[in-house]
Amino acid sequence: MVMQVLQKTQTIVRYQKPNGEASYGMVENGEILQLSSGFTDIVNNDLKFDGVKVNYSDVKILEPVVPSKIVNFGWTYAEHAKETGGTANLKEPFLFLKPTSSMIPDQGDIILPSSDLTKQVELEGEVAIIIGKRAKNVKEEEAMDYVFGCTIFNDVTARDLTKKDPQFTRGKGFDTFGPLGPCIVTGLDPTNLRIVTKLNGKVVQDGNTSQMSLSIPFLISWISQVMTLEPGDVLATGSPSGSCPMKSGDTVVVEVEQIGKLCNYVK
Repeated sequence: MVMQVLQKTQTIVRYQKPNGEASYGMVENGEILQLSSGFTDIVNNDLKFDGVKVNYSDVKILEPVVPSKIVNFGWTYAEHAKETGGTANLKEPFLFLKPTSSMIPDQGDIILPSSDLTKQVELEGEVAIIIGKRAKNVKEEEAMDYVFGCTIFNDVTARDLTKKDPQFTRGKGFDTFGPLGPCIVTGLDPTNLRIVTKLNGKVVQDGNTSQMSLSIPFLISWISQVMTLEPGDVLATGSPSGSCPMKSGDTVVVEVEQIGKLCNYVK
């Protein structure tokens, strides 16, 4: 059975089936409609429902994509730049990459490195863009045509390391420092989404992508001049103010309106 093409707004998840294999599905009314389509098919609106429905709460939700790279834009919010020693209102973003080995899904554990390595690990709730088709030298006015959807990202950061290293790879790149998910929502306007991060139930970040000093279309165009973006690539668009330390035993929830909640546990 071939489903209709993606509607303007649709929720897509990647999850683990009982046999251990990963599958994509569409979320409707608390159920997942299992797709036999792969990610490339899905972004091309070739959705094939294989007849299986499962309860969302009965399966393990995985990272929503398997990207070739995770591109991170830093200091795109002026107040966050100020609180972390960065430069506010940059003409170009501060750029860094995270390894794909940093990714963990919703409900996954953030594993704190040894205190010999870092003593200050902080949260950073963000909106992430998922690229839907290969992008190179994209014009800013056409940038949103290359977006498949939006998800949630927590740019976990060893702040003491980023303050002393000449670049951010070590402080940003530890295993489990890239929580991502739980889903991809298509058809959203990512330029006006509220981001609320809670640490043990207390709000520590409350911002909106409308506060960004550099627009998301600009960021997509800008990075496409540097590197080719592939379908499934993750662009983390930066964090509003309120980044703060986490400790073992903490629970971190990043909530973005119209997308959902990304929950992770600090170990």
